[in-house]
Amino acid sequence: MSKQLKDIRYSVLDLATVIEGHTAADTFGWSMELAQQAEALGYNRYWFAEHHNMIGVASSAPQILIGYIAGGTKTIRVGSGGMMLPNHAPLVVAEQFGTLATLYPDRIDLGLGRAPGTDQPTAYAIRGENMNAPNHFPQDVQKLQRFFSADNAEAKIRANPGEGLDVPIWILGSSTDSAHLAAALGLPYAFASHFAPTYFKEAIKIYRNNFKPSAQLAEPYVMACVNVVAADTDAEATYLFTSLQQFFTSVVTGKRTLLQPPVDNIDDVWSIYEASAVSDMLSYAFIGGPEKLQRKLSAFVDETGVDEIMVTSHIYDHQAKMRSYKIFAEVIDA
Repeated sequence: MSKQLKDIRYSVLDLATVIEGHTAADTFGWSMELAQQAEALGYNRYWFAEHHNMIGVASSAPQILIGYIAGGTKTIRVGSGGMMLPNHAPLVVAEQFGTLATLYPDRIDLGLGRAPGTDQPTAYAIRGENMNAPNHFPQDVQKLQRFFSADNAEAKIRANPGEGLDVPIWILGSSTDSAHLAAALGLPYAFASHFAPTYFKEAIKIYRNNFKPSAQLAEPYVMACVNVVAADTDAEATYLFTSLQQFFTSVVTGKRTLLQPPVDNIDDVWSIYEASAVSDMLSYAFIGGPEKLQRKLSAFVDETGVDEIMVTSHIYDHQAKMRSYKIFAEVIDA
């Protein structure tokens, strides 16, 4: 299972973070610039995550952002990390991603999650009476597979465009539940260790031990999403990291804000309780200069055997964020 950094792929998770003093329009322009740099640096894929009712996160419509980024790039895969399937009818998702895959052949990924991507009142506003329905996530994933299958040509309900297209489906997880489903269906598995690290190791063990080969995948494939703040020095990275710490503090307290500028002393911002809660959520945060990153990431890959690392970076200054992704790529490729 032991792997080295040079053995793995690396990708980007973009939450379309809105920073203090700027707008979502600024964010989208920066996302395009980051995606184009990521493509040039050899990143494998660029994903957006579906979130709602968060003023600091502008990725409420990932399917639209996917088309925007795919249209401004040439080779990098673009997709969802993920579409929160209980918020959508499978047929509509198949049509949307079938359209994307028709426009951008062999470049579109469909990552699926079972969470609402928001708070309960907002989830009710999205789903209405479907909030009270039983969990149909496994069945809905299989419906999507049928809609994309060429074998669905004789069915009464068909996805056009979508039918017969190769749109890779991924299962996303933040606990152990989806690990069983990804294994049973023989699909690649992406874990949200960037905010829910508790069950990461247990979940990927379940997935690998129970994996059944499928037409899409012969062997288990694990992608871990982690937080990375890289800079030329450890001290600079630690300073930039305080923006992410503030962001997670706002999640813990429920006082959502735009991404704040870094601070000299994070202890002036949070309480002891908040510091403990945020530190737990950020167990898989890799912060530092190139040497520290190389050491920490090598240990992580060796221990977990992941096939791919997906990086998300909440950094206030856009140029510092671009620099962070460049350093990360250089560390992996060294």
